[in-house]
Amino acid sequence: MYSKQENKYLIAAILALSITVFIIIFSEEAFAAALEGLRVWWEIVFPSLLPFFVIAEILMGLGVVHFLGVLLEPLMRPVFKVPGVGSFALAMGLASGYPIGAKITSNLRRKKLCTKTEAERLLSFTCTANPSFMLGAIAVGMFRRADLGLIIAATHYISSILVGILLRFYRGEESSTGILDSSNGVGQRKNIFSRAVNELIDARRKDGRDIGQLLGDSIKEAINTILMVGGFIILFSVLTRIFIVTGLVNTIGRLLMLVLKPFGISETLILPLISGIFEVTNGANLVSQAQAPLLHQLIMTNILIAWSGLSVHAQIATVINGTDLRIKPFIMARILQSIIAGFLTIQFFRFSSLAETTFLPILKGSSPVNVFSLALLFFLLLLSISLILSLSIYLLRKIKIIFFYHS
Repeated sequence: MYSKQENKYLIAAILALSITVFIIIFSEEAFAAALEGLRVWWEIVFPSLLPFFVIAEILMGLGVVHFLGVLLEPLMRPVFKVPGVGSFALAMGLASGYPIGAKITSNLRRKKLCTKTEAERLLSFTCTANPSFMLGAIAVGMFRRADLGLIIAATHYISSILVGILLRFYRGEESSTGILDSSNGVGQRKNIFSRAVNELIDARRKDGRDIGQLLGDSIKEAINTILMVGGFIILFSVLTRIFIVTGLVNTIGRLLMLVLKPFGISETLILPLISGIFEVTNGANLVSQAQAPLLHQLIMTNILIAWSGLSVHAQIATVINGTDLRIKPFIMARILQSIIAGFLTIQFFRFSSLAETTFLPILKGSSPVNVFSLALLFFLLLLSISLILSLSIYLLRKIKIIFFYHS
């Protein structure tokens, strides 16, 4: 008899050997799938993510993240129960997509800027799809309807924020880091801007690298991460194709149909669902081609985007490797967000005019926008709104304290 861990080793070895044999047998299909995965990575993922990976590393080294952390603490702590520095992971994650939110969160944890529980909360709602993927690749490129982009993006981001709010109760009894908490000591006597500047200076002093070294290290780290992402995209593109040609997808589809048929799900959406479980881009593309009602297509698309695909899950697991963070809370959060996204899609569809007329017709026929520009604009807009809200909360608290003191 083997132990539980030894059985896992044996199963992993058998699976790896079986996949290798199938890749050899279906080498032509595997090669075509690898080329498609490489194309997606080179033409879409690489240019859209690399600049943000570099910028994130530079801002961490310069202490800007610490500066923003102090300014955004009044917003992030009461709403999400995470430190202010988590706002950087949230903004970058929403703007440029997975896995950059996980990358920043793991860096925050390595630098002890948040506790394990806070990092797991952050990880669960900062790993989102980027707007260019939903507005450009899915709405325009796959569905050929730019007007669907808003409902897809709104559903995804709102469901992600709701998951973040719900997860503030995850291990809620645990204490916070107090790293940027200035509720005591000297910090209490300084205003929030002075504390933010002091945090920036202290972080820069501790980092110690000159600008040239910081820039070089940032580029090397970004390239390593983006190569890892590309490897996973190509691998799961091949695996998905192998599962299709071997008939495994059809077998799983028959079993799923027995479960989903009572819910009125169209049979044509089963293959896209299975494909999307492994890789979200392929799944969403198949959903757009399925002969099914538009509402069903949108529900399935938003569920798959929220789930993210096992390809992204593997990327996240690799990014957090070397920390004490667990992947299980992230996966459970993806399931929760998928459920919320499906429900929100029904509600948004019901209250929009999609069923009868074109939703936001001005978007129809709009010219494609630069991916990097769109992501950067979204990041700056989100960061500005967050800063305004956070500083407003801080000033209201100050006014309340002053009023209470004089009364």
